[in-house]
Amino acid sequence: MAATPKSAAASAGAQGRPDKEPFDIAVAFRRLRRATAGLPKAAMFELRDRGYGSPFEQLVAALVSARTRDETTVPACLRLFAVARTPAALAALDEDRLAALLRGVTFPEAKARDLKAIARRILEEHGGRVPDSAEALRRFRGVGPKIAALTLGVGFGRPAIAVDVHVHRVVNRWGYVAAPTPERTQAALEAVLPRRYWIEINERLVPFGKFVCTRERPRCSGCVLRPMCRQVGVAHPR
Repeated sequence: MAATPKSAAASAGAQGRPDKEPFDIAVAFRRLRRATAGLPKAAMFELRDRGYGSPFEQLVAALVSARTRDETTVPACLRLFAVARTPAALAALDEDRLAALLRGVTFPEAKARDLKAIARRILEEHGGRVPDSAEALRRFRGVGPKIAALTLGVGFGRPAIAVDVHVHRVVNRWGYVAAPTPERTQAALEAVLPRRYWIEINERLVPFGKFVCTRERPRCSGCVLRPMCRQVGVAHPR
């Protein structure tokens, strides 16, 4: 069972690390904003800030991004949205044309098939509007917890925690939660993270995890969160 931030801190926090500040999530986010200010944005937020923030565009982009680097996701989505930005326009695309627009992403043919099926279901079953619940979104083929949360959070502006490998790694490394999988990390965060940070946590921790708190040899020496981070599992920091 996933530990809560309180229990994780008790085991790895102030008592075990007297050299560390108490972990304060509000302070952590203030420092994160500074640390990520000059870094490339996470793909969904980059697309939102370019004007592609509708629920449908965010749903499509999140599915396109699965197992694909942001540097590939954003150009592919820009190509696609230049042609189709609505369920009707996407459903009308030839599947081969759609796959060609998605060149470079992982599994473009499978994603083209799934995107066309989703667009048709939105038109036929939801009156052309993206459903606004995680349960309904996850009934679409290819849509898991992270994609549903990104659609709700970025597309609809509704509090939802999207946990990818970066969010999972960083919050467990902090000692803020102790959970073995992204799915359990999401549940642990939902229990303790203030709702005002639910959308922002993905926006901040994706670039932070890619460029600072990396999987191998994280850049701890210059990290603004180091004074409060428990550095759980970090063996060889830079």
